[in-house]
Amino acid sequence: MSSELIINVTEGEVRVALLENGTLAEIFYERDRGLGIVGNIYKGRVVKVLPGMDAAFVDIGLDKAAFLYVADVRSDEELAPFLGEEEAVVVDEDFTLVEDELDEALPPPHIDDLLQEGQDILVQVSREPMGTKGARVTTYNSLPGRYLVLLPTVEHIGISRKIENDEERQRLKDLVTAIKPEGMGLIVRTVSEGKEEGALHHDLKFLCKLWENINQKKEKTKSLNLVYQDLRLVQRIIRDLYSDEIDRLVVDSDDCYHELKSFIASYFPDLHCEIERYTGIQPIFQAYDIEIEVNKALDEKVWLKSGGYIVIEATEALTAIDVNTGRFVGKKNLEDTILKTNLEAAKEIAFQLRLRNMGGIIIIDFIDMESKTHRERVNVSLEEALKRDKAKSNVLKISELGLVEMTRERVRNSISRMLCDPCPFCEGRGIVKSKSTVTYEIVRELKSYGYDSDVKELVVMVNAELADYIYDNEGLSLDNLEYAMRKKITLKKIDHYQWEDYEIVAKV
Repeated sequence: MSSELIINVTEGEVRVALLENGTLAEIFYERDRGLGIVGNIYKGRVVKVLPGMDAAFVDIGLDKAAFLYVADVRSDEELAPFLGEEEAVVVDEDFTLVEDELDEALPPPHIDDLLQEGQDILVQVSREPMGTKGARVTTYNSLPGRYLVLLPTVEHIGISRKIENDEERQRLKDLVTAIKPEGMGLIVRTVSEGKEEGALHHDLKFLCKLWENINQKKEKTKSLNLVYQDLRLVQRIIRDLYSDEIDRLVVDSDDCYHELKSFIASYFPDLHCEIERYTGIQPIFQAYDIEIEVNKALDEKVWLKSGGYIVIEATEALTAIDVNTGRFVGKKNLEDTILKTNLEAAKEIAFQLRLRNMGGIIIIDFIDMESKTHRERVNVSLEEALKRDKAKSNVLKISELGLVEMTRERVRNSISRMLCDPCPFCEGRGIVKSKSTVTYEIVRELKSYGYDSDVKELVVMVNAELADYIYDNEGLSLDNLEYAMRKKITLKKIDHYQWEDYEIVAKV
């Protein structure tokens, strides 16, 4: 599979697109306003301890306090059993802990045994603030390099799950065991496969020096301040994504082009990264048809090649995905048509989840299948399609109703949250009241002035379209209301009002 990284730099914004076989697979954004904070380390202060939730809120100097769960809190007494595998690092990379477990696991501590309100604490952001929720943080700091991830506070060795060869896994384990600093841990990243000790040792020296600088800065920094900021987007992409599988890297900015050349020469001298400067007339994302794909990724409906389609609806609690046959009528029988649609949908759903970066709880409503074998085939197809996704996912077996429950790791905002705001008119509901509904609300409110003998005229300020609707459909009703109340009723058109906006002014 051919892969390309396309980098678009404009004033205030950087976009990086990963193309696989010419199709947009993932897209990353970074804006000067609202820079991402995952990976940043802060000297925070515990502002509230919640024993009932076994969690705490930590002020790190942002608008909202960060959330710290008990499993993400390290104390000097407790050891690695409290390190959740999925929370250990903030990079999107699977790994397996391969050291022997402790003979006897310690009883899990409670949050009020570990933290006190007002206490200063060093935390690292593991998940961006999303919607109404603040950032999630951990005290298990991790510093990702090109080949290794340094765990300064946890003595463990981890190997990327994507390195499947047992001999290579053992070789890398032996290698990092020999160079691992005492009291610290290391995770071997996927790109380390086949690398010799020299490359890994160079990476480790850089990460140890970085941790030393962080500790020195921590002592000099006041609370509620940033201690360490992770690399900017383009540098992170080179560090985390660039590998032998990437065939080309194309960038449309001279400054970014030279910065990348310098960054690679300084930090990753053994990385053979060919960077191409784009000089085309068309904007780079248009030339590679990326703009069209980004706009499609904001649509609820996604058409399948067969003529079927899926509908993706994200809510605060979960994401619901519905599969439909659409225009696809099949060739043999109904069961065969349903199976083909579901199999095609399974691959497209995995692709869309990765592209849109949708996480949390996801419910997929496949078309009902009577055959257990068919249900298993669809389940396997979905799990296979998710393997290319770096974000961790957990998929339950498809039910007899055709429902699949799954979760996908959520570290950064989805593409819709990144690019869109809730509609200011419907306030995110996706619907507005009909003209007739608002009209009846106005009539009911007008009637409430009937008892007030001092009021001579009622002026109703409404949306222009709604005023025309009332004149055309409820004009007689207003005349009758005027006669019954013995008050003049006047409609006044306000251009900037929406359908649901209206105001009644009583004149004496």
